[in-house]
Amino acid sequence: MAWSTRELAELAGTTVNTVRHYHHLGLLPEPERRYNGYKQYEVSHLMALLRIRRLVDLGVPLAQIPDLGGATAEDQALHEVDADFAGSIERLQRARDGIAAVIRERAPADIPEGFESVAARMSEADRSMVHLYSRVYDDDALADLRSTVESSDPAVEAEIESLPADADPDTVQRLAERLAPTLARNLLEHPWLADPESRRSTGGAHARDALIESVKALYNPAQLQVFMRASTLARELADEMRSTRDEPPAPAD
Repeated sequence: MAWSTRELAELAGTTVNTVRHYHHLGLLPEPERRYNGYKQYEVSHLMALLRIRRLVDLGVPLAQIPDLGGATAEDQALHEVDADFAGSIERLQRARDGIAAVIRERAPADIPEGFESVAARMSEADRSMVHLYSRVYDDDALADLRSTVESSDPAVEAEIESLPADADPDTVQRLAERLAPTLARNLLEHPWLADPESRRSTGGAHARDALIESVKALYNPAQLQVFMRASTLARELADEMRSTRDEPPAPAD
């Protein structure tokens, strides 16, 4: 019994072009030709093709198939494929979880992972900074940053977001004083915020420069003044709150 290329492809559930590709790669031996020049495939070719298709279905790269000459080689190849699949499944599941969170929270699609639930409380500049933070800080630090967003005062944040670049000094000072208590609480709950360099996971000096330049580019001069003044006030408030906590209790009467 002999089959044409088309018939062989149909029997194996593939295409004529795929069969020709396997010939080109040397995976499938070329059969003898009939008197009219057409190939005539036999059972050995069909079995070889079915074996190749099975390995391909399992994810074995075509380039590795010629080396699978025994159980040990096949076992190693399948373990490698399985590890690749496990990594792909993990990435896909993480992507699905991210999509679900974005849809559930109606957040911008490009919001960094973990910040979907607080995206509505963040300005566009804040969201842009979080993209950079997600590249610079470790997971625990990012969780702390998300917590600071959750504890922020939406009214103060909205006023800062709408602050014009030429805002008068009194407005800047007033907003700094309103922002400072929140920043002070953040410093007490997350002490590393006083030394952000201690929690950077990557980037070195380039990351530090990128953070500084990004803040300067994303926020206008008045907003930057608010942040700087509020930070100074927050450190003073945090020191006062710490000293109060450390004071021994008053003696009983």
